[in-house]
Amino acid sequence: MEILDAINYFSAFLTLIYVFVVITFIVGWIRIKPYLKSLKQPSTVVSIIIAARNEEDKIAKTIDDVLAQSYPRDLFEVIIIDDHSTDRTAEIVKSYKGINLIQLNEHKALNSYKKMAIQTAIGQAKGDLIITTDADCRMGAEWLATIVNYYEATNCKMISSPVAYFEEKSFFERAQALEFSYLIGLGASTIGNKNPSTCNGANLAYEKKAFFEVGGFKGIDDLASGDDELLLHKMAAIYGDKIGFLKNKDAVVYTHAKETLGEFIQQRKRWASKSTRYKEKSVIILGVSVWMFNLSIIVNAILAIFSPATLPFLIFQLAAKLVLEFIFLNNMMSFFKRKALLWWLPILNVLHIIYIVYIGIAGNSGKYNWKGRMVK
Repeated sequence: MEILDAINYFSAFLTLIYVFVVITFIVGWIRIKPYLKSLKQPSTVVSIIIAARNEEDKIAKTIDDVLAQSYPRDLFEVIIIDDHSTDRTAEIVKSYKGINLIQLNEHKALNSYKKMAIQTAIGQAKGDLIITTDADCRMGAEWLATIVNYYEATNCKMISSPVAYFEEKSFFERAQALEFSYLIGLGASTIGNKNPSTCNGANLAYEKKAFFEVGGFKGIDDLASGDDELLLHKMAAIYGDKIGFLKNKDAVVYTHAKETLGEFIQQRKRWASKSTRYKEKSVIILGVSVWMFNLSIIVNAILAIFSPATLPFLIFQLAAKLVLEFIFLNNMMSFFKRKALLWWLPILNVLHIIYIVYIGIAGNSGKYNWKGRMVK
């Protein structure tokens, strides 16, 4: 009985930690004020970099959106790196005028092709500001102008901008859209709290000079993932007060949720694998605490079957998780204008517990499939 009591009270302690953590997320998001773009004429030369591998079905729309930007055409270049595609990706890129195509011809097996692709492009880039996005993303005509306007107004060394899912076709994809918004909000809130921890490479900007000053991807170039988050950590270590999150609807980049559970799991394992390289102790403690909190819910759910005394602790955990995450996500979905997705939160909340525990283990052990390659 003493062991059971210890488990119950420890789970209550973990719940209080989680409540505190989510409250800091809420505060961090609120601290970031919506950015209103000024009418100032831009002067920054920009290099938009897109690494692509087997994206023949989506890359044309991405290129069309990039070329349709309101930003002066003489102030930006588009560099697309074809990462050993086996489909018509390169052929489609070549059909466009004014696009710089780099085709990787690296025959030696690597673990991080994407970092090599981006590093190669930056080495040839003419722009002072680097902006990365993905070959399956969509954006509005004011996307580039909004990012540059924010850059010129704030002088940030790195700018994380919003990414959202769209065109969901099923409950599974809508659930991903809600969970993904949580991740984007988490990253934004840590920037708002002056302790940057995560961002998304589908909508990331940074000074080329700053990229080289932090050593680029050196030290993290053996890991398949991390061209965004681990680079953010390197930037924050030197330019902690010059990392910004652009809270403006025109800056949003849109992408698609994964259609199958298998694709989703492989993607999340890739994202979670970056945690093996975290150096900031506060980020590590945060991740471990959240994982242990979710694990404790599963443990209490099992114990409640045999011991009714555990049930109040389980209810307390589930209620605290649902209420705090609803408040946080309500802010996020208001920004994305997708509040209708909040109806799915109670179901997602339960599934998310199992997912967090599984990915926490799977993402830090073994290999995973990414773009038809087994990497780690």
